[in-house]
Amino acid sequence: MKISTKGRYALRMMLDLAEYQQDGFVSLKDVARRQDVSKKYLEQIVAMLNKPGMLKTNRGFQGGYRLAKEPKDYTVGDILRVTEGGLAPVACLEENPNTCERAANCVTLPVWQGLYRVINEYLDGITLQDILDKKHEQYDFGYVI
Repeated sequence: MKISTKGRYALRMMLDLAEYQQDGFVSLKDVARRQDVSKKYLEQIVAMLNKPGMLKTNRGFQGGYRLAKEPKDYTVGDILRVTEGGLAPVACLEENPNTCERAANCVTLPVWQGLYRVINEYLDGITLQDILDKKHEQYDFGYVI
């Protein structure tokens, strides 16, 4: 499994919106500048994230985007499933129930099921808030003047 540029940039964009949520609606131009990503590319990603209602949109002069929920309510897995179309390491696990004609006799299926379980548990165990908290810990040197 390889996460595409769309998935990686979507995560960065969602983190940027989470970090600047106190500013209200954030323009894609600002996100693009801070993340060094093409605004056109972010527009494609926004379209994907808008469909499941992950973002709120405001048009006009003070327009832009913001998270529809709190950063603690978004997991990395949620975001990647939307942008990647799923996280299954092999095609036969993309459908539930598994419709592969070999599934009943496949000796490698438990390996792929285990990997899929670990991927989902790991990515669903990390929220946007977790990442922001870790970032702030990393740069909080505890200086007092």
